[in-house]
Amino acid sequence: MAYKSIDVQPISGALGAEILGADLSKDLDNETWDDIHQAFLDNLVVFFRGQDLSIERHKAVGARFGPLHVHPLVKTRIPEHPEVLVIEKSPDEKVADGNIWHTDVSFAQEPPLGSLLYAEVLPPYGGDTMWTNMYLAYETLSDGMKAVLGGLNALHGMTSYWQKDGPRHGGQKRTVNIDFDKVAAMEPAIHPIVRTHPETGRKALYVNPAFTMHIEGMTEDESKPILDYLYKHATRPEFTCRFRWSPGALGIWDNRCAMHLPINDYTGHARRMRRVTVQGDRPH
Repeated sequence: MAYKSIDVQPISGALGAEILGADLSKDLDNETWDDIHQAFLDNLVVFFRGQDLSIERHKAVGARFGPLHVHPLVKTRIPEHPEVLVIEKSPDEKVADGNIWHTDVSFAQEPPLGSLLYAEVLPPYGGDTMWTNMYLAYETLSDGMKAVLGGLNALHGMTSYWQKDGPRHGGQKRTVNIDFDKVAAMEPAIHPIVRTHPETGRKALYVNPAFTMHIEGMTEDESKPILDYLYKHATRPEFTCRFRWSPGALGIWDNRCAMHLPINDYTGHARRMRRVTVQGDRPH
């Protein structure tokens, strides 16, 4: 697609593109924002390198996509900016936050539209992030599987992976401070396994191994073979992209049609990222 005010360079055949020619530290005209938004819809995740973003400017960029979201469970490290989540791993930590394929906060009744992740401190190597295209994951299923999934919903919640004694933690220091009292009181959210994107009209798989618990009307044991197949299928290499962060890089992705995976391969080094998330709507 031709864009009027920016240069969009794809980074893989499945999804992801770098946007050149936009300085997000400054106010941009509406035509440029329209192009950025269209590139976001076209590529599912877009990247801007070398951006000088204060916390206020980071929030302002996020607000161009919609009202900002406050995470319901994470105790933010920036009290005066509840919309900002700091994702930080120190050199002595071995467990990284979110080190599993997931879609942000899919356990909410109205999950986020998208997230904007900004690189502040990076290791000398490693710490990349991967994304996968959930449109392609759905579109490449057999007609029979599409027919099976079409009327099914799944329950999403804070699964055992995220519990105090679950495999996410395993006695290691936690990189994000979760309010486990709120976790215990949460009701699962029920979402369609195949959702229709509200802006593009395309269908996408909407399950993820971090938060999807089981298929509605089935037990966890009955659901597991189906969900495990979908997770494996959705993360086939040809559906993915991988981004090497650089200082001042900003990634913006669409939680409605993409999963992501931070890669924990930099033990002994620090990594600090800052995230702003945009409110979404109930999947249909």
